[in-house]
Amino acid sequence: MQTTLQTLWQETRDSDSVRQRLFQVLRQSIIQIVLAPGQALSEKEIADTFSVSRQPVREAFIRLSEAGLVEVKPQRGTYVVKISQRAVLEARFVRESLEVAIALKAAKCTLSSSVLMELNELIVRQRSCIERKDHDRFFLLDEMFHRTLAFSTGQVMAWKVIEDVKAQLDRVRYLSIPDSTPIAKLADQHQAIVDAIADADTNAAAKAMSIHQHEILNSLPELEHRFPEMFEELELVTPALAI
Repeated sequence: MQTTLQTLWQETRDSDSVRQRLFQVLRQSIIQIVLAPGQALSEKEIADTFSVSRQPVREAFIRLSEAGLVEVKPQRGTYVVKISQRAVLEARFVRESLEVAIALKAAKCTLSSSVLMELNELIVRQRSCIERKDHDRFFLLDEMFHRTLAFSTGQVMAWKVIEDVKAQLDRVRYLSIPDSTPIAKLADQHQAIVDAIADADTNAAAKAMSIHQHEILNSLPELEHRFPEMFEELELVTPALAI
């Protein structure tokens, strides 16, 4: 099923406030390229789409601007920002640093069998998406895998930091699936992480997570060439920038 603003709205919780639901929908729609880089956004059109007033839409635009996903130009309008290579690389650096530390802690503290079972089950569910070519579901399960790993080691704040910085990175991750980055490869990398944690092998766990977080560097140059209109500038990743 094609993802639309309406389908994303249906996935939000009714118990959340309108402003929170709008922010979640618009953020996810930008990540999933439902709203394309460079696209103009209209407060009135968004409000009409969800049958809400313009005030919560305006508030959502402000939060999206603070997250670096939209730019509000006075007297000109609001636009989805194009993907910044530098922002992607910086977010990847932050995410790798935190997630390698999480993997190390998981291997050191020896996760319970129930958590290991949950992580393995998520990988099984990811693999079931491969044959169905359900890339949206795979992306969601990928998020669940990393969040579960962070929460299971008590690193809730670390996951919040990751979520706050990775919006630009997520757009590239979404574009890379499945052509630039085969999802079977990502599932295999997840398995390597879990196996190393189960073996309490800290070196292997850190290495497996680092390899996984470096995957985006392999696909970024190709994506810039394939979708130049989505990026701020056509600039290849260089060793100096691959932080």
